[in-house]
Amino acid sequence: MQEGIPFSEIDPESYQKLKANDVELEGLCTPIDDLIQRFEKEGIKVVFGNDPESGNVFILPFGSNDVESDSVFLKHLQIDESMDSRLRELILWQAEVDA
Repeated sequence: MQEGIPFSEIDPESYQKLKANDVELEGLCTPIDDLIQRFEKEGIKVVFGNDPESGNVFILPFGSNDVESDSVFLKHLQIDESMDSRLRELILWQAEVDA
């Protein structure tokens, strides 16, 4: 059985933006506080978007396949020295691509 990647944290600035989205998009997506609870409980998984040229990379609770409702972007994670090194490298790579 596969296991999720341990969850570290959401970047504090991103958290504020995601929290504001909860109000704007009420009922259309899972609230960020609920997602964080699931990330902590289940771990996370990395899911790539359907269009490889878009560069979209999503973070979902390990037990979810609902990209539309249960995801945050890779850029929303806070880099932490204790996080999985592959995830850290992916975040840094994404930041370079987006720059």
